[in-house]
Amino acid sequence: MSELIPINIVIADRTYRIKTKPTDEEVIRKTVKLINDKIIEFKTQFAGKDMQDYIAMVIIWYATQKNAGENNNLLSKELADVILKMEQQIDDTLKL
Repeated sequence: MSELIPINIVIADRTYRIKTKPTDEEVIRKTVKLINDKIIEFKTQFAGKDMQDYIAMVIIWYATQKNAGENNNLLSKELADVILKMEQQIDDTLKL
């Protein structure tokens, strides 16, 4: 079994420290970039909203793209993995 390495990712100006397999690091970083790019896109289209609104818009965009079949399976898995890891990190932080 491969060792997990800690990496820091930044989503919407918030830093998350997650542990991942070294082979997954590139996939995670590309997914994080996609998420942040979409947040920036929505910020320019819908000025005046708060960050939570932009994150919700990205989630809705992602779900819509997935349901419409426009996302390839690799990207869907990448984003799902990142979201799962973020949820685990948040859960772990809340337990402290």
